[in-house]
Amino acid sequence: MIIADTDVLIDFLAGHEPSASAVGRELGRGNLRTTVISRFELLVGAHTARQKKVVRDLLGSVPALVVDAASSDKAASVRRDLERAGQSIGMADCLIAGVSLVAGAPLLTRNVGHFARVRELEVIEPT
Repeated sequence: MIIADTDVLIDFLAGHEPSASAVGRELGRGNLRTTVISRFELLVGAHTARQKKVVRDLLGSVPALVVDAASSDKAASVRRDLERAGQSIGMADCLIAGVSLVAGAPLLTRNVGHFARVRELEVIEPT
């Protein structure tokens, strides 16, 4: 299982490489997941009827992992640790990291430098 961050899903929808190929490859393998946070971000960004349809079609193919008690607790720990170090990444990204850590799955993202601040999180850059 690989968890896709919002940025690579947007790239996939726009056909921007290398994210489009990386997401397509994992979709084809049945390995791709996302989070309810990324689902929310994608839906918020869809403004036209066409965009909404394309986003909903993609989300119908990519299961979204939820924020449960364990991932929420992990996200809080991540946020505290990063704030203490002066390296905060924001609430949504802390939640995405918490979900990924609890799932034990790597995060596919273009924002490698950002998420690399999270100890123990395996981050994969699209290639």
